Amino acid sequence: MELRTLEYFLMVAREENITKAAEMLHMTQPTLSRAMMQLEKEIGKPLFFRGKRKITLTDEGMLLRRRAEDILSLVSKTESELRKEDHELIGELTIGCAECQASHLFLPRVIETFTHLHPKVTYDLHTGNADLIKERIEAGLIDVGIVLEPVDLEKYEYVRLPYHERMGIILSKDHPLSQKSKVTSKDLLEIPLGNVRRNLLKSELASWFKEDYEKIHIIETHDMISNTIPLCAQGICAAISVEGAFYGHSDEKVTFIPFEPELANGTVLIWRKNRMQSALVKEFIQYVYHTLDE
Repeated sequence: MELRTLEYFLMVAREENITKAAEMLHMTQPTLSRAMMQLEKEIGKPLFFRGKRKITLTDEGMLLRRRAEDILSLVSKTESELRKEDHELIGELTIGCAECQASHLFLPRVIETFTHLHPKVTYDLHTGNADLIKERIEAGLIDVGIVLEPVDLEKYEYVRLPYHERMGIILSKDHPLSQKSKVTSKDLLEIPLGNVRRNLLKSELASWFKEDYEKIHIIETHDMISNTIPLCAQGICAAISVEGAFYGHSDEKVTFIPFEPELANGTVLIWRKNRMQSALVKEFIQYVYHTLDE
């Protein structure tokens, strides 16, 4: 499977039409059709549903589309790093960001000053929870990531960041609990809740709720808080969240109430252990250490 063929495939997937895709690629329609049929033969499964008006992807086609986008992105990133001039840093730094204070406060400060030192560096930011960020670091698609504990760090080098995130709930300002300064597990037994999907964090919450964990009423689960904030604003549920995620999405309709007793999580910057890092990634990590020592 050649990279050029993957580029052809992505163009067909985007245009949903062989003729249009061939025009965009400046090649003939029969040549592109043969390339796609050969690709299906190599894979051993159909990639397209060929309709009269348009082409759509099969399940296998959609999987290949995701993987092809990742592969070509990684190739482009690698070529950029190899072309850099020896006397200056140039290239793209890919950073995974959890919804937390470190992403909203610390990272912008680091990028601002790092950019002054290395103006030809660009940044590609990805928002996700710890599981997604780790997965993309493993695949080589993210260089470094800011993640919230608890997280398994066995495969990673890391540096702890000076931010501890209090756990609590986000809820409508019209909700009766919004007048409290802290909420206990007993306060949350009678209301519908949104909960995080990460298993490690769910285990930590189960320890905090103790015997009450089996009694709470979970009506939705989420990886990120973005899509749950509107539910909270409408009074549909109260969402379990870290404080930093709330401040990244705060509006006049919702508020954050911390847990009592307090439950807090640390924040770490991680990168893959035992992997050769580019000069750009090494320099950025060293600059993070420098910033923390100031």
